Amino acid sequence: MSPPGPAVSAHGLCYGYAGREVLHDVSVELEYGAVTAFAGPSGSGKSTLVELLAGVHVPLRGEVRLVGSVSLVVQRPAAPETLPLTVHDTVSMGTWGRRIARREARGVVAEMIGAVGLDGLESRSLTELSGGQRQRALLAQALASRADIVLMDEPDAGLDSARREHIHELPADQAARRGVAVGCASHDDGFVATADQVIRLEAGHATTTAT
Repeated sequence: MSPPGPAVSAHGLCYGYAGREVLHDVSVELEYGAVTAFAGPSGSGKSTLVELLAGVHVPLRGEVRLVGSVSLVVQRPAAPETLPLTVHDTVSMGTWGRRIARREARGVVAEMIGAVGLDGLESRSLTELSGGQRQRALLAQALASRADIVLMDEPDAGLDSARREHIHELPADQAARRGVAVGCASHDDGFVATADQVIRLEAGHATTTAT
């Protein structure tokens, strides 16, 4: 059962790069069992907001409160491509440090590899994968962690329309079945339309609407 109250609460967030503020007084909440889409044009601060919520950056002002464990899906490999990591290795890393029994972890890893459509590629090196396949392996890694909160930055980057639609279904499934709080930055109008909540960013300011 999910704890009472929001999984993520952020109030008055401000952040900038090289003296330029890209987020201005942003306040958001993510609920357990719901999918939140972060929408807006390129450069509006979507990725920055996701990384602030995940703790990658410390806000210049404001605060973030998380209730539960967090997993983050980024748009870049989780490890240097020079490391001889396979798809199975990459997804298994999601279970490290989690309270998952070894036998259960093997089943979770296999389930998530199948869920993202990488069956048969378990022993394939990350360096042999396409950009879209690598992104799916990173998504599987995040879901294998069984985290309470999953934050994603453009998890559908580099995917064709069929794969993109399938990947969009996974966060909603995790939210419905496991009560996970999902926050996802996306340019895809189809995904945004199916989210439970949409946070739109424009010039560093945020507005929140329920769908």
